[in-house]
Amino acid sequence: GRQMNRGFYTIMAAQIFSSLADNALLIAAIALLSELAAPAWMTPLLRLCFTLSYIIFAAYVGIFADSMPKGRVMFLTNTLKAVGCLFMLFGGHPLLAYAIVGLGAAAYSPAKYGILTELLPPDKLVVANGWIEGLTVISIILGVVLGGALILPAVADPVLAAGVLQTIGIHTRAGAAISIVFFIYLIAAACNLFIPDTGVRYPKADFEPIKTVCNFLGSCKALWTDKLGQTSLAVTSMFWGAGAVLQFLVLSWADTNFGLNLSQASILQAVVSVGIAIGAVGAATFVPLKKCLKVLPMGVLMGVVVVFAAHFNRAMAPSVITLPGGFEISWAIIIAGCIMVLVGALAGFFVVPMNALLQNRGFVLMSAGRSIAVQNFNENSSMLIMLGIYSLMIKGGLTSTRIMEIFGAFVAIGMIIVILTHRRNAIGQDLSSMIGEESPHLQNGKEK
Repeated sequence: GRQMNRGFYTIMAAQIFSSLADNALLIAAIALLSELAAPAWMTPLLRLCFTLSYIIFAAYVGIFADSMPKGRVMFLTNTLKAVGCLFMLFGGHPLLAYAIVGLGAAAYSPAKYGILTELLPPDKLVVANGWIEGLTVISIILGVVLGGALILPAVADPVLAAGVLQTIGIHTRAGAAISIVFFIYLIAAACNLFIPDTGVRYPKADFEPIKTVCNFLGSCKALWTDKLGQTSLAVTSMFWGAGAVLQFLVLSWADTNFGLNLSQASILQAVVSVGIAIGAVGAATFVPLKKCLKVLPMGVLMGVVVVFAAHFNRAMAPSVITLPGGFEISWAIIIAGCIMVLVGALAGFFVVPMNALLQNRGFVLMSAGRSIAVQNFNENSSMLIMLGIYSLMIKGGLTSTRIMEIFGAFVAIGMIIVILTHRRNAIGQDLSSMIGEESPHLQNGKEK
């Protein structure tokens, strides 16, 4: 028991530092692109390159994660992220560097979830997953805020003035920020060294490309043809695609509608994550798995809110409040923050139950690891397509207000289609009785 608990806390610590660094690095990389005077459409491609790694290696990272003790896998993948970070620091193209970090993250993910099943008894798994998800959201928020803080003159200039960085040829604020992120990756890798070996070993898997891809496609088909699987996959894929775009859209909306710089706008971005956390907790508290399909209308509502938010700007609420300490903040920014919390909360409230349903169906139809791979593949493909479309929209000269309207409408209409399709699927079938059923792979709680 003690061993298990210590192992679990070590995994959590490593997870926090690793995720913190990924998100701080994104903001630092955006700052680096603007220092290099890169065109605006290149910014969302950062996330696109990160995501591309998840897709290209989807069929292999699971097998790799099972090929040696998970703690070692996590140490190696974190080290790879640190290498990508160094590459970016010493003049490698930011897009390529972030793709290397993405490969580290893609191989880290199945090891992180996989070791939970090795360490913990089944009844603790839901709680452990909840903790990992919750901490991931917190580290995303902190990471984005940290990234915004590291590029501030007040933080970056003293770091540069210390002179150590100057001697190795780093003179910019983005460079200072990236070098600090590198140390956070090192801390995460150090945590990984203390993860106990669970002693679980898997039969040697072959990386034979054709067979691996065929098995993977078979798993994809199984989830998409399942009546409940397709609803939950469609929702989570659309959510992550739209969410990836919103991450950048919020930054440009904050700039055009409120005149906020990258550091300030990154806080608005973090506020969306706070909303998601609130929605996720709300869903976990009030929505049992059996009732999870009742949350679908929240997705429609979220789309509608985004459409309205597109038109809100500084001129609508120009008056300012003076906070203690002489800080001035305009009503417009406070209201914008509240809108973003609402968007996040609606998103968290509808996506968490769908995620739980998807994990349950995946587990019933195939093994947990294979279903996580399928889910990652679909969600990341969706992110890739939507980020690509977003880049093209910027290149085509569309304003952030117009793009925000289009995305909000897309989510609302997409969710209505999902609801109607689900209703059609449910005709003459008791789908709700299928939710939460036991996995045929399980016998007396152990996987076959």
